[in-house]
Amino acid sequence: MSIIVTQLFNGVSLGSILLLIALGLAITFGLMNIINMAHGEFIMMGAYTTYVLQQVFIQYLPKAAFGYYFILAIPLSFLVAALFGLLMEKTVVRFLYERPLDSLLATWGVSLILQQVARSIFGAPNVAVVAPEWLNGGLALAGMTFPYKRLFIVALVLLCIFLLFLYLYKTPSGRRMKAVTLNRDMASCLGVSTRRVDSTAFAIGSGFAGIAGCSLTLIGSIGPTLGTSYIVDAFMIVILGGIGKLKGTIIAALMLGVLSTFVELSTSATFAKVIVFAFIIIFLQWKPTGLVGAKVRALD
Repeated sequence: MSIIVTQLFNGVSLGSILLLIALGLAITFGLMNIINMAHGEFIMMGAYTTYVLQQVFIQYLPKAAFGYYFILAIPLSFLVAALFGLLMEKTVVRFLYERPLDSLLATWGVSLILQQVARSIFGAPNVAVVAPEWLNGGLALAGMTFPYKRLFIVALVLLCIFLLFLYLYKTPSGRRMKAVTLNRDMASCLGVSTRRVDSTAFAIGSGFAGIAGCSLTLIGSIGPTLGTSYIVDAFMIVILGGIGKLKGTIIAALMLGVLSTFVELSTSATFAKVIVFAFIIIFLQWKPTGLVGAKVRALD
């Protein structure tokens, strides 16, 4: 029972990280039909923002203040990634709407440029981020230990989901975003500035990727290619959950996280990837619209 509970916790923890990465893609891909291959580099930006802030606290602030740097790094990572995402939308993505293949190639080129910029500034080797003292250790319960770092990541993801749903359902800007997602042409006819909504959505999606990068610094070292290893899984979650459906994205991320950890328990990590890929392919053959497909009216 302890093994099952531990693996379930690990699966929820992994699913939470994947969910935080996939939230941004669910917004941009579902709303704008843009395949953003540079989404992983926004994860990298959030991670390096946390690293830079750590160095600032070490060099310029008292040692007693070091424990607070990570709390400040979370909103700062969101802000940095959101600003870069907004800049990318204004300069590159804006000219590629309704051209998904062109957007794929263009954003892939941007991702390569951003990786090289990171290598030029921080170097090719990975760097480590030291977690605050209050995140070390774990919660001992019934003979099991749950690391504080992973518990914090789960709590952070829950907070992000709550704030996102609060924004979508309780603010005028969020309701306009939902309207454009459901029917872009009708929203435009009713006076909604779809281009402004697109810019806001791209910035928010990029900001969530920055928070994901900040949380990944608690798990391991970071480098210029940090986001590359997560971007494929994030796209799978968005497609499996249903394009543009946040509820489906949440369910798909948790399901993939738990499935991966339980399969890895009896096989290897590589074989577990193969099994998960096969599961997704079979499921999409049965239900192409994903877990939470869009309900539309159509004439036979």
